[in-house]
Amino acid sequence: MTAEKLSQEEAFARIQLLRSANIGPVSYAQLLRRFGNARDAVEALPDLAARGAKRNYKAAPRDRIEREVQAARKTGARYLFHDQPDYPANLAAMDGAPPIVTMRGDLSLASRPCVAMVGARNASAAAVKLARDFARELAAEGFVVVSGLAKGIDGASHEGAFPNTIGVIASGIDIAYPAQHAKLQEQIASEALLIAEEPPGTEPRGQQFPKRNRIIAGLAVGTLVVEAAPKSGSLITARLAGEAGREVMAIPGHPADARSHGCNQLIREGAVLVQSPQDVVELLSGFDGQPRSSVREAAFDYAFSEADEDLPADDIAAILSSAPVAVDELVRQSGTTPGAVQMALLELEIAGRLERHAGGRVSLA
Repeated sequence: MTAEKLSQEEAFARIQLLRSANIGPVSYAQLLRRFGNARDAVEALPDLAARGAKRNYKAAPRDRIEREVQAARKTGARYLFHDQPDYPANLAAMDGAPPIVTMRGDLSLASRPCVAMVGARNASAAAVKLARDFARELAAEGFVVVSGLAKGIDGASHEGAFPNTIGVIASGIDIAYPAQHAKLQEQIASEALLIAEEPPGTEPRGQQFPKRNRIIAGLAVGTLVVEAAPKSGSLITARLAGEAGREVMAIPGHPADARSHGCNQLIREGAVLVQSPQDVVELLSGFDGQPRSSVREAAFDYAFSEADEDLPADDIAAILSSAPVAVDELVRQSGTTPGAVQMALLELEIAGRLERHAGGRVSLA
């Protein structure tokens, strides 16, 4: 069933499924694949949780989903499902892409060549000007600039490229953050494109920013880091881009400035050094999926089949620990089929006993 032919009931059930406890993009996709539709998947959640050793599991209440849908309509947003034809192709190819987002604005921007620009919130004045100038020139060359509406480099990138820009936020689509960018966010929603993964009304929290970062990286064929400290969110975005096989670029900075250490570190790790917008244009024009920067191969997503045997979730839990391990290692150690292992992992996740990590690895929660 494709989202083109979704009934209102099935669309509602998909939102309810994704908003239910312990359901993320991976488990959501596996449940749809297993049951064929979201309504049956929602009904199966309590039984799956019980098999994972959690009793009294309840799906997200219908009245909560009704309030969410009303809030989305009130702000002028619409839902976009992973299998709709206008869901951005680059984002769909990203490991763990969001199954459902809300959006305001011109979605056609996401189908044009996109470049992500990210960097420090407390950026230097020189870097802010540089980001604005780069974004303006990249937009003039036909690129759409994607960023996260944060202070510093993000805001300057949006302003320079406007209206050829996409803002991705960590809050609900009706929440402006930071407050100083409320006007910019509304301009982007009205004249460009604004995307949010979190439900309307959701205030931004720390754990939501890495999720936002993967959308920024996923929309673009390449990510440019303008200025960033080590261990910053900008470097997370860059590494997610690298793992997805996209180009990773960085502008070098003075070694005495701590705000440049992240960019210089990325370059040492294999990011492409760029010094002008034309460097970016040359790298990304006609990008064929073979980046010059270092990449890491994505994990394989096992599918279910009718031949999969029923594997007790506790059998898999017994060989898991708090250390992340690849799913194929669990398949080898359990001696069963990949689909059976994935089903057991799904039951553990719904029960709140499993945590998923980058690269398709899993551990006990």
